[in-house]
Amino acid sequence: MEQERRITKRIGSITEVAVDKVVIHRRVRRSLGDVTALSESLRKHGLLNPIVVTDENELIAGHRRLEAAKKLGWARIPARVISEEDEADLVEMEIDENTQRKDLTSDELAEAYVRLDRLRNPGWLRKLIDRIKAFFRRIFGGSNKKARRR
Repeated sequence: MEQERRITKRIGSITEVAVDKVVIHRRVRRSLGDVTALSESLRKHGLLNPIVVTDENELIAGHRRLEAAKKLGWARIPARVISEEDEADLVEMEIDENTQRKDLTSDELAEAYVRLDRLRNPGWLRKLIDRIKAFFRRIFGGSNKKARRR
């Protein structure tokens, strides 16, 4: 029961915080690397995962995302605000944020780029099928949304 309360407490709410009000103290990650590609991703797709801050706007996770947003001149950034006061837990969250993920394998990445290329550059048959579907949707009033997965 105590564990559930702590997890619920940590989930927090998502809000927007002023970029210049986020407090950055001593961080586990020292080198942010080049955030240019991340900035371009933010410009193109927006922020997919909010940064994480405490009630006092102390940054817990998302330093690279924050710096990329600053580079774009954002005044505000989506943030998950959590209530946590134990410094050891805060450091553990930062470590987990940066280590508990799995990069795509080279095969997965190659397949994803092939799929993306096919979606962006469909062959003549795919174009014909899409036009036929659009025609029948207009006639019969079906959904105008394209299929998400091919």
